[in-house]
Amino acid sequence: MSNAQTLSGPAMVQEGPIKTFLRATEIDSRMLGMIGALVVIWLGFNYYGYFVNGNAAFLTYRNLWTLSVQTASITVMATGMVLVIVTRNIDLSVGSMLGVTAMFMGIFQVWVLPQWLGLGHPAIWIITVLAGLLVGTLIGTFHGYLIAYLEIPSFIVTLGGLLVWRGAAWLMARGETIAPLDATFALIGGGPYGSIGTTASWIVAVIACVGIVLLQVSARRQRMRFGFPMRPVWAEYLIGFISMIIVLGATYVMNSYFWPKGIVREYAIAHNIDPATLVNVGHGWAIPVLIALFVVMAMTFVATRTKFGRYVFAMGGNPEAAELAGINTKRMTMLIFSLMGFLVAISASISSARLRASTADLGRIDELYVIAAAVIGGTSLAGGSGTIYGAMIGALVMQSLYSGMSLVGFDVSIQSMVVGAVLVLAVYIDTVYRKHAS
Repeated sequence: MSNAQTLSGPAMVQEGPIKTFLRATEIDSRMLGMIGALVVIWLGFNYYGYFVNGNAAFLTYRNLWTLSVQTASITVMATGMVLVIVTRNIDLSVGSMLGVTAMFMGIFQVWVLPQWLGLGHPAIWIITVLAGLLVGTLIGTFHGYLIAYLEIPSFIVTLGGLLVWRGAAWLMARGETIAPLDATFALIGGGPYGSIGTTASWIVAVIACVGIVLLQVSARRQRMRFGFPMRPVWAEYLIGFISMIIVLGATYVMNSYFWPKGIVREYAIAHNIDPATLVNVGHGWAIPVLIALFVVMAMTFVATRTKFGRYVFAMGGNPEAAELAGINTKRMTMLIFSLMGFLVAISASISSARLRASTADLGRIDELYVIAAAVIGGTSLAGGSGTIYGAMIGALVMQSLYSGMSLVGFDVSIQSMVVGAVLVLAVYIDTVYRKHAS
């Protein structure tokens, strides 16, 4: 199949320039819509704050850096929720699972491990994270077993889990707050010390740009090898250029948020350095954001490049046909919920480390934010379609709405109403899109 065949002919001539561009670049029109909505939200809150409050605080380095950290936990869970919803299931328990897993990790590293290893032992945070991942995975596996093998609807199982695990989180410490957490573990939550700094951030950005080029070259070779339609060379260059600009621009923003003077002074005293020599110390990429980006890349690979991912979308498209084709749908369902539990444990590490404490209320109503992020990101509640990167953008849209409304002083009740309206609108748009596509 030649390039000319895919890019010319009567059908292509009749298309408008926008459709031709989208077809050549293979850019998802819904993704462009989400990005456009995100830009409108950012500009709207920034200029609303400027004209009403006299302070354009949204598009500042500090707020954008904070926004990225706030989005990390929801993004990690939303990537798993995509696969759950794609298979026509739902998980209402992720917030409560996060709470009980975070509480377990807090008790483990504050009350248990110091007695075995000694206070401040360097292995405490490693053992804590591994134990938390195990607990989260086991809870998810238990949910998956009830749904797949006992054939209890996922709505009922996870609704019960929402109540059970929230109660368990409270009982584990009788509602007490477990703090302070291990200092090294707390770095997972971000902050000045939980960031990699400007130099390391630029190194990560360069590696990412090289990775973008290598991925494009590899994808083009694969298309040529199997005779798939080829994108025009200009489209390849354009996509690569825009991707690298986004990476470098985001890195510049992360590096431009400097440490507060108090933190600089504290760091200088601790390391016997003259504070005057530390000028404009940039945060760089926060550790939780890097974790979230790594999870997005890994989950994208799983969803698009592995047999597991193909089976997931096959089940979502037509469960009966998938089972007749030899896919063990029960085992797949249990594995999907196990993966969901694993991702919830990662988010529990980020959330508790950011708070530097474990509380019984941690993760409350996060399930709504996670489901909303997946749906706003284009995952269809009818099953069979959804993207990991869409969930990431959806999470960013959700957090941008909350952050922006808080900055400009909207009442909490108004915030809930706006987010609810946006969620309903997203589902409506998905319904219209599916009807148009069919």
